[in-house]
Amino acid sequence: MKKSIMNLDHKLLRFSVTLITAFIGGLLFTVLHTPIPWLLGPMAAVLIGARFGKISFYWPVRIRDAGLIIVGYSIGLSFSKDALLQIIAKLPSMLLMTTLLVCFCAGIAWVVSKLTGVDYPTVLTGSIPGGLSQMIVFAEEMKGIDITTVTFLQVARLMMIIFVVPFLILGPLFRHSGSGTAADVVDKTLQTSGPVFPNLVVLAMNCVLCAFLARKLKFPTPNLLGPILGTAIAGISGLHGPVLPPSVLDLSQFMIGSYIGLLLKPEKLEHKAKVISLAFLSGLFMIVGAVGLGMLLIYFYHITPSTSLLSLAPGGMDQMAILAHEVNADLSMVTGYQLFRLFFIYFVVPPMLRLFFKVGSGKIKKKPA
Repeated sequence: MKKSIMNLDHKLLRFSVTLITAFIGGLLFTVLHTPIPWLLGPMAAVLIGARFGKISFYWPVRIRDAGLIIVGYSIGLSFSKDALLQIIAKLPSMLLMTTLLVCFCAGIAWVVSKLTGVDYPTVLTGSIPGGLSQMIVFAEEMKGIDITTVTFLQVARLMMIIFVVPFLILGPLFRHSGSGTAADVVDKTLQTSGPVFPNLVVLAMNCVLCAFLARKLKFPTPNLLGPILGTAIAGISGLHGPVLPPSVLDLSQFMIGSYIGLLLKPEKLEHKAKVISLAFLSGLFMIVGAVGLGMLLIYFYHITPSTSLLSLAPGGMDQMAILAHEVNADLSMVTGYQLFRLFFIYFVVPPMLRLFFKVGSGKIKKKPA
């Protein structure tokens, strides 16, 4: 009994130190005005603190799961009827462009694997576009995949998208006025959101239930996918929930970022300089690939360059929607393409990767529960 109490106190101390360190990181990144400070700040602070601190850091996986449920609800709110109609109308082109983008990234991963000597399954998992949380959780579930390398590749891609795409979009090459006929999905979502009570209570229970069912059904990243589907179905059926305030979204990023920071283990990363430099280089090539595929969208749909790039940029949907609003791009099209790729990566890519790794090497097996 005494030993269990001591272990509990020790865990509480480790968690408290991790919590304070992550909070300081979020505050610092906020002061520095960096992108998504409450995701990257805690991630960086915990990474550094865990490497150099004298206390072993600890972050319960249940807190990360709660953060994923909040993010899933927020994404599900964006899945409006307008976005659904956009997906249905342009489904063939969305499937083609998403498949080409994933194949292009798979080709980049093969080149990076050859140059670095890192096994291809690890590099491929780290190169899937737009699936940071999903691919990290997937890597956790599979044996033979280096989580540290996957995390570095995914974070490097995200950083490249966050920093490079805004400069491209706001530059002279991509800055064009919108057609004026775009359906402003983000604004409509905000305007049609439901009351805080009782809708939020009902949808919160719905998200928890859907996360539980998704785990039972063996969905990839169930704590994210379940709430996304549950909230999306509820919204399309007429039950609209309130848009979460930025502080709650920051909290969810804090809960996820602190956990991811503990997954980063640079000391276990072989050939650090080569892997990190090639990770950023592969991210740059992903942007180039998105621009190239965007030219096809311009040719077929006669849309603005900014709309085409933001529709295919392998970054977060929310960030791309904000940029689209800023430059008067077609928000319904951007949101539709981003949502389609999101669901494609969540539903199609993980089973394909499992099959590919099993057939290709027979060495990647699911970790025991």
